Amino acid sequence: MLKNPISSPIEILLVEDNPGDVRLTQEVLKEGKVHNTLSIVENGVEAISFLKKENEYKDAPTPDLILLDLNLPKKDGREVLLDIKKDKDLKKIPVVVLTTSQAEEDILNVYDLNANCYVSKPVDLGQFIDVVKSIEDFWLSIVKLPTR
Repeated sequence: MLKNPISSPIEILLVEDNPGDVRLTQEVLKEGKVHNTLSIVENGVEAISFLKKENEYKDAPTPDLILLDLNLPKKDGREVLLDIKKDKDLKKIPVVVLTTSQAEEDILNVYDLNANCYVSKPVDLGQFIDVVKSIEDFWLSIVKLPTR
């Protein structure tokens, strides 16, 4: 069954440790054309706890989309991606890797781990905003997401 974006907001989990990138992503998605709810965790351990609804995240919403940074404290994004894609209850959630790395090895590695797409974060503020808007346009307006 497909999610009906008119009836309920799209749930997005942002896994990001850079406060500046978090703020910018919040602003862009808040002004977006698709109604969404953004949850934020700042490391890989918190991401897995959130997704598995453990500890303080027992009432966390199940995300429709995950925006995942690779270079995270405690548990890096590659390990988080591996855990997500190995879990029968989580593997269908689309994961967009959004990271500063442009290393070919990282790109190949995350696709081997079944990421749904890999996006390099630009350092330029205007370009960063454009990238987040493009992710929103594609993943929240064009792609049909499964229901939770």
